[in-house]
Amino acid sequence: MARILYGVHGSQHGHAIRALTLARAFPQHEFLFVTSEEAAGILRRGHRVETVLNPGTRYKNYALDLPATVALAVKTFARRGSELARLGRLIEDFKPDVCLSDYEYFVPIAARRAGVPCLSLDHQHVITLCEHQLPRAVWWDLASTSFSVDRLFSNSTAHLVISFYQPPLKPGAQRAISPPIHREKVFEHEATVGEHILVYQSCSICPRFVPLLQTLGRPVIVYGYNREAREGNLTFKKFSEDGLLADMASCAYVICGGGHTLMSEALFYGKPIVSLPVKGAFEQWLNAFYLEKLGYGLHLDMHKLDETAMAGFESRVEGCRERVRAVDFRGNEFAFGIVERFVRDGRL
Repeated sequence: MARILYGVHGSQHGHAIRALTLARAFPQHEFLFVTSEEAAGILRRGHRVETVLNPGTRYKNYALDLPATVALAVKTFARRGSELARLGRLIEDFKPDVCLSDYEYFVPIAARRAGVPCLSLDHQHVITLCEHQLPRAVWWDLASTSFSVDRLFSNSTAHLVISFYQPPLKPGAQRAISPPIHREKVFEHEATVGEHILVYQSCSICPRFVPLLQTLGRPVIVYGYNREAREGNLTFKKFSEDGLLADMASCAYVICGGGHTLMSEALFYGKPIVSLPVKGAFEQWLNAFYLEKLGYGLHLDMHKLDETAMAGFESRVEGCRERVRAVDFRGNEFAFGIVERFVRDGRL
């Protein structure tokens, strides 16, 4: 049995779901999580959790909320010294064999100071550790996001990138890339092709979005508005993990934001996707860019909804479906093998 200290990004629950899935795959090891915000509640399901602040991204009106994001960073860095000292004491008491980090700031730094190997396991490092051919127009977004990822979240001794797209890794040691890790419940639902469209939006929605959905010639099941109602072809549902996955597994295609976790689950079920990334969130833009580039779906701007493009997507759905089905989007076994090797050897 190994003792594993696991730092997890607190907001955007995909980080916590991935960490919990990984911990459940290794019941022989003892995990101690370090996290914040909503992730703390998720990870307390059977595991010890220590809470610590973490720099994170804030959103408002389907766009990056820069003042709130900066305010959180300032608050976090003001407590940097005391938090690192506390984590140092935690490492002395817990005596981890290795550390893991899913886009968490403090654990890799504390692990490096204590001489404990640390594996970064997240999607965000696809931005900095992979080669990309991108439009010139996004150069500043790429550069500024890469600066943030490099300066804040790249202190681990090894990196495992989790991604539904697989750009070539840049040269360098102690790095690998894997298809997505899915929560266990994803595998409990069999994929079929129904008539309905599954819509999932968890951020504030632009007023033109629902009218666009009403023009689609299919039934539409909508999650993210926290209400139960029927309006014409739209059926609004409150969140339910099993309900969402069942409706996703049986839909014709998915309309969602640019979050990697939900997009990866939809692709695992063989679903084409219409992605509407949050404005200013470069990682989401990159996910949508590769989605369209690889022929898996359509990249749209929520603030400039294109009804013509949406209507044209219907004629391309089956072609997208064929391309999606040709790829294996299940990376659990591959990623877990890499993690087990790191736990055993302290390196990739």
